[in-house]
Amino acid sequence: MSIRLRFAPSPTGFLHIGNARTALMNALLARREGGAFVLRLDDTDTARSEERFATAIVEDLEWLGIPPDEVARQSERFERYSAAIARLTEAGLLYACYETAEDLDRKRKRRLARRLPPIYDRAGLMLDEAERARLEDEGRRPHWRFLLPNFDSDPAEIRSTPITWTDLCRGEQTVDLGSLSDPVLVREDGSFLYTLPSVIDDIELGITHVLRGDDHVTNTGAQIPIFQALGAAPPAFGHHNLLVRADGEALSKRSGALSLRSLRDEGYEPQSVASLAVLTGTSQAIEAVSDLDALAARLDLSGISRSPASFDPADLDALNAQILRGFDYAAVADRLEVLGVGGGEAFWVAIRDNISRLSDAADWWRVVTGPVEADLSDEDRAFAAEAARHLPEEPWDDTTFKAWTKAVQAATGRKGKSLFQPLRIALTGRPDGPEMRSLMPLFGRRSTLDRLSGPGDRPR
Repeated sequence: MSIRLRFAPSPTGFLHIGNARTALMNALLARREGGAFVLRLDDTDTARSEERFATAIVEDLEWLGIPPDEVARQSERFERYSAAIARLTEAGLLYACYETAEDLDRKRKRRLARRLPPIYDRAGLMLDEAERARLEDEGRRPHWRFLLPNFDSDPAEIRSTPITWTDLCRGEQTVDLGSLSDPVLVREDGSFLYTLPSVIDDIELGITHVLRGDDHVTNTGAQIPIFQALGAAPPAFGHHNLLVRADGEALSKRSGALSLRSLRDEGYEPQSVASLAVLTGTSQAIEAVSDLDALAARLDLSGISRSPASFDPADLDALNAQILRGFDYAAVADRLEVLGVGGGEAFWVAIRDNISRLSDAADWWRVVTGPVEADLSDEDRAFAAEAARHLPEEPWDDTTFKAWTKAVQAATGRKGKSLFQPLRIALTGRPDGPEMRSLMPLFGRRSTLDRLSGPGDRPR
């Protein structure tokens, strides 16, 4: 049976690079193993879910190069969840509770004061029909909890009940059900919490492997009994570490920090974002991987650290530069045209090693097309004018700069930095950049004379 994995974001904000980590790991594992990658939009929170975010999620996955094979929406599956609720209620595994948030907080504090685990005491399970009717007559509406199998015959006598699985990322994992409150599956207003719809969807969508952040480890311990109560085998679970900034700041869709949308607008390549998102916090070296199949081959779930994956957003610049250096002209020709950049392949080959974002190419095209402002001393300006007298005739190629500077050295006695730096500044307005042997043929002789001698009399 081929594997099926899913990425399950809620459409309540734009995806950030941490979300991309989860999406990519699922998509790349499915790609490597010949399986399917499912996008499940967890939009049961109708108050916060927005269609514009759902659309953006699909667009962002396509930008990363991992469009889903299938898309499902939880908002279209409420009948399936209600049917599961009925089954669990009939089996005596779902029970009504009437405590308010304030009631639950007081209970938690009392248990902590007695040095007991701050878990729910199952008071709702002990109510009889008359007590439930009285509470509802008072205007209380119940929330519904799943009865965890952490007792023998009396649910009030909770015992240690380890749930164990072999985690795809973390190895042997155990969650003690005796340390957990019975999870709430349905709120007072009848809406579903994450826990049950996720289980139902994984069963009905045929999900075989679940890769998600390690903040879900405890959720997994609570969800495995729900799978079993519904007569289904749980999928294989893996919990990867989360991306955090170098200062320890967590990422959030609500803040918009490092959203894929903003990274794209800032000119980062999807391959650099994918490389950083997948390789950070693993045993693999963080380097630019321009091909998703190659990145999938490097995905080693057992090599993922258990510590948070700290990263510096500035690392993206270095990775982006590496990615751009690997692009041939055909890969960027259309995008350069949109930027108004000409020069063809010769220009791209000349400047690609000196840019960190493709938009930087437009800056170098302005240098090539001129004019430029050169900050030179009077002495260096006189030197540049003298150098202009030794310019060879065209045609020029990548040997022209070397031949010219050799002639200038012989005529002026300058060498090394005092020879090359004033010429670079005179021609480009900058102290560094692409190799001059590649740029000079792009300038041409007339423009080069203008830059060296100014718009007045020029040597011929």
